[in-house]
Amino acid sequence: MNRRSADSIRRRPDFRALYKKLESTLERIECKENVSQMLSGVLKSLVGDFKDWLGFEGGRLYQRQGEYLVLCSGHGTSAGAPPGYRIPPTYEPHRRLLSEGLIIVGPDDPGFDPEIEGPIGVTSAFAAMAVGEGNTHVIAFSIREPMNEEHVLSSLNAARHAINLRLHQRRLTDILEESRIIQESLLPSSPPAFDGYDIYGSSRPTEIVGGDVFDYLPLSPDLLGVAIADASGHGLPAALLARDVITGLRVAMTDDLKVVKVIERLNRVIHRAAHATKFISLFYGELEANGTFVYCNAGHNPPFLVRRRTCRELRSGDLVLGPSPDARYERGHVRLENGDMIVMYTDGLTERRSRMGRQFGKVRLRDLLRGSYGLTSRQLVDAIFAATEEFAQGNPQQDDVTLVVVRKV
Repeated sequence: MNRRSADSIRRRPDFRALYKKLESTLERIECKENVSQMLSGVLKSLVGDFKDWLGFEGGRLYQRQGEYLVLCSGHGTSAGAPPGYRIPPTYEPHRRLLSEGLIIVGPDDPGFDPEIEGPIGVTSAFAAMAVGEGNTHVIAFSIREPMNEEHVLSSLNAARHAINLRLHQRRLTDILEESRIIQESLLPSSPPAFDGYDIYGSSRPTEIVGGDVFDYLPLSPDLLGVAIADASGHGLPAALLARDVITGLRVAMTDDLKVVKVIERLNRVIHRAAHATKFISLFYGELEANGTFVYCNAGHNPPFLVRRRTCRELRSGDLVLGPSPDARYERGHVRLENGDMIVMYTDGLTERRSRMGRQFGKVRLRDLLRGSYGLTSRQLVDAIFAATEEFAQGNPQQDDVTLVVVRKV
C-alpha cells in the first residue's frame, strides 16, 4: 500500500521541525488521574497541531473492554462520533492493530468495512496506534489524501513511544505515591507521651520514599520501645525492606519477648524475606520510666549518649539484619539522669557532603552535641539538620537522613 503522490513527495516536510513540534505537543501531556481523560487531551493536541503537517482531520480514542474497542471521545471531524460505539474483535483492522501496534488503512484496502466505519464518520484513510501496557487504548486519526505514509508512520511511531513512556512514568509515580503513603503511615505522626521524657524524631528521604524509618512502641505505661532503621540503598526497594522491619518489630512486641530475642527473631524473618544483596541496620531500645534504657544495636550507627559535655556511643549488639540467620546479639544498658539525651541517627547525616566533597562526619556531630545541653529534643533535631544544610552549601542530599532524640527531663 503506497499513497505517496508526486505532490506529497514535493511537499516533504522538514523532519527537524516536525519532530520539534511533536516533542512540544507531547511535553504538554498531563498525567491526569484518569488515563482516558489524559489520552483524550493527547488526541486533541495531536489533531490540532498536525492538521496541516500530516493531514489529520479528526481523531478518536478507544478503550479496550474485553475483546471490544469502545469509543471514548472524538475530535475534529470525529467530534460527533457516538461515545460507547463498539468495534468488534472480528474486524480485520482491529486484529492487525493489536498485533502490530501501528497501522494505516484506506477505503480501498481489504478489510476496510464502511458499515463499521460509517457510523463514526470515517470515509477516508485512517491511521491507528495502540498505547498503554497491554494495549489498553487505541488512538486513531482520519487523514486526508494525498497522504505521505512514510511521514505518518514515522511520526506516529515516535508519538506512540513517547505516550507509552509517559504512561509508564505515570504508573511508576502512582506506585511510588502509594508506597509513600504506606511509609508515612508507618512513621509516627507525633511524639509519644511518655512521662518524664521529651522525645522527637524526623526523617528526610532523598526520593519520594526512603529506606530510613523510626518508630515508638508503647509497651506499657512505664515502658516505651524506640527504634531507628536504615535499609541498604534508597527508593522503593529500601522502603519496602524498612516497612518489613517495622511491621515485624510491632508483631514481635505482642509476644512479650526480651530485646535480644526480638532482634534475633526479626533477623531470621528479614533473612528469609530480603534479597541476598539487601540488608538493614536497626537500633532498638526499651526505655523505662526510671531512666533505665536496655538496647540492642544490629549493625546501626551507634547512637550517642549525651551527658552534659560528654558523648559516648551505644555499640552493644552485632551484625546488620539479613545476611546471617544464625547471628547472635547482645544487649547493652545505660541509666539516664535528668538532662541526659540519646541521639539516634542514620548514616545519611554524617555522610552528608559539602560542595568540596567533604563529609559532615562524626566529629562535627559530636562537637555539636557537646554544646547542645539544655536544648529540647526538637530544638536539637532542628539544629542538627540546619548544621548539615549549612555545611552542604546547597549540595543535594544523597542519602536518607533520620534523627531521633530522647531526652530525660
